[in-house]
Amino acid sequence: MFARSTTVQAHRGSLDRGIALVRDELLPAVLDTEGCIGMSLLADRDSGRCIATTAWESRAAMSDSAGMIRPMRDRAADTMGGTAQVDEWEIALLHRDHTSSPGACARVTWLRMDPSRMEQGTTMFRDEVLPEMEQMVGFCSASLMLDPTEGYAAASFAFDSAEAMAATRDRALRMRAGTAAELNAQILEVGEFELVMAHLRVPELV
Repeated sequence: MFARSTTVQAHRGSLDRGIALVRDELLPAVLDTEGCIGMSLLADRDSGRCIATTAWESRAAMSDSAGMIRPMRDRAADTMGGTAQVDEWEIALLHRDHTSSPGACARVTWLRMDPSRMEQGTTMFRDEVLPEMEQMVGFCSASLMLDPTEGYAAASFAFDSAEAMAATRDRALRMRAGTAAELNAQILEVGEFELVMAHLRVPELV
């Protein structure tokens, strides 16, 4: 399974218009695209940052969709008053404890490591990080996306509410630091977002 993420730094005053466009017009079109297995949308209303992620059943399907998706992406970026940054990933792991509900939030951690450590990082995420996260009150789902060529990873954890996510910050910080140290990985960024849309049909990958 593969994913394409589009990040837009929107003007805060335009964010709601952009979200409405993605939800009402772009989402149905994307989900009808051959090989698409879902779409999610994260938003940080304080900063205006918005991340839309589409999931694909194969790399070929993701590549074949590029020409059709590009005008939609440009339209969304224009509506939000920003420019789009596009990244492509392999979906290494995905686990759902339960389906998210309105009010759900997500914390995303971006890391970089030696590409030779990717397999070790995936194993740690599955065998150590994920079981501990599952014990946290309000845990909803988790995913790990990789760019094996460049050594980038994006780990996402969704929670039932902003309050549940906030309650995990200290524990997550300790886990994140320990994992990065063991992998000799650089933590590039940590972001917290509202989970605006969660329409991923990606099967369990654990």
